[in-house]
Amino acid sequence: MRLSALGEKEIVNLTDGGRFGQLADAELLVDEKFGKIKAILLPDYRYQKGFFSGRNYLQIQWSSIKKIGSDIIIFEDEEHLD
Repeated sequence: MRLSALGEKEIVNLTDGGRFGQLADAELLVDEKFGKIKAILLPDYRYQKGFFSGRNYLQIQWSSIKKIGSDIIIFEDEEHLD
């Protein structure tokens, strides 16, 4: 599967069904030594007060991803409950 095909997939927490946006809005944290994805960094707009305030990220460990389906990425992590 190409990275471009992953971009439109919605990211959802299996624990509570919370939606975290699309992978296209995220950054990937990569282990440069081994070339493996360590985490997904998603913009967290919940706590920003203004347009120019700093950008906060939610970090979802790649190991917590349970399934990548045709239109959704499901992860399980109680730390990131909506």
